[in-house]
Amino acid sequence: MGAQAVTITPKEDAWEMSLRQFNAAADFLPLKRGIREFLAYPKRELTVNFPVKMDDGSVRIFTGYRVHHSTVLGPTKGGIRYHPDVTLNEVRALAMWMSWKCAVVGLPYGGAKGGVIVDPKQLSRDELEHLTRRYATEISILMSPEGDIPAPDVGTTPQTMAWIMDTYSMHRGHSTPSVVTGKPLSIGGSFGRVEATGRGVMLVTREAAKVLGLTLKGAKVAVQGFGNVGSIAARLLHDEGCTIVAVSDTGGGVYNPRGLDPRAVAAHKEARGTVAGFPGADPVTNEELLEVPCDVLVPSALEGQITEENAPRLRARLIVEGANGPVTPGADEVLADRGVMVAPDVVANAGGVIVSYFEWVQGLQQFFWTEDEVNQNLERIILRSFRQVMGTAEEKRTTLRTAALIRAISRVADALMTRGIYP
Repeated sequence: MGAQAVTITPKEDAWEMSLRQFNAAADFLPLKRGIREFLAYPKRELTVNFPVKMDDGSVRIFTGYRVHHSTVLGPTKGGIRYHPDVTLNEVRALAMWMSWKCAVVGLPYGGAKGGVIVDPKQLSRDELEHLTRRYATEISILMSPEGDIPAPDVGTTPQTMAWIMDTYSMHRGHSTPSVVTGKPLSIGGSFGRVEATGRGVMLVTREAAKVLGLTLKGAKVAVQGFGNVGSIAARLLHDEGCTIVAVSDTGGGVYNPRGLDPRAVAAHKEARGTVAGFPGADPVTNEELLEVPCDVLVPSALEGQITEENAPRLRARLIVEGANGPVTPGADEVLADRGVMVAPDVVANAGGVIVSYFEWVQGLQQFFWTEDEVNQNLERIILRSFRQVMGTAEEKRTTLRTAALIRAISRVADALMTRGIYP
């Protein structure tokens, strides 16, 4: 296996992917043409170009986006991504996926997403704070606890959310914790929120494995993307008895067929900034990781990683999407033909938005839950949703992804028709 680190970059336009997935599911539904078009396209899109003063006194201009896909079911909900490859099309796709994710698990939210074209690793903490506060000010015309509630995503953290919450609160003249989720506990965050997405991935993996007759104890798992989602999913799956054989991040990856200790890998990453170079393991690239011998593959990096080209070479029986959109529509067809189960992102990684919903409710009520209560309610909702999707897939004789989108789109369409078209 090669030692060359390969940056993880999307292989296909995310917006094209999301539309193809939408159309495949919408074909199963009796939607009027106008309604179908309304559901496919974002409600509103904001592009902002804003200055940030850097540590050396210079000024740099950054571009950011906030897209609301749907407001039919309630306020819009969705993360903010800091990444050099952010595009408006990517943010549109992520906003649409958020609409379906919230709908399929039964949350009273529409979908949104935000992003700034920046490599956060190249900025100092002060520069990141200045950028975040200015971006928050620029998109505050859309943000509110009743209207649009951001959360963390790739490249952002609970600290990022704290800066956004504080900036919004300064403008309002009073503290408004419920304007964002994924905040630190000290300012109204929820227990279990940091682990929520990874925990949801573990729960869906466990449930899907039962369907496949796959015993998790000793099952080999490879995880692409050892960030917040991937590292926690790896740790929790390891605790369930799985053997974590490979992990990777933007700096490269490591592979050991006898297994890796995810806690030791996390400590190595904390010290070195990457999992690459972890002792007692062979180096692998992000591309090679997808093809290592394993039972379960958890792509938790960026969209468009598993394509028509590499899907025939994957050896996993089960793919659980920790990231949004890591499997392209072309790859979905190849994997379905090969009998590989794909647990789709809109259910598999919905743990984050489910616990974000709990955090939002706690913030509005100023009444806080225990970690056990959060985890029990997360498990109840995500497993119920997965089983419902499984039932729809069997009934319609289609993939889990299309089944999930059928359920989501029909829920939003029903709400739209019940509300009516204004005026």
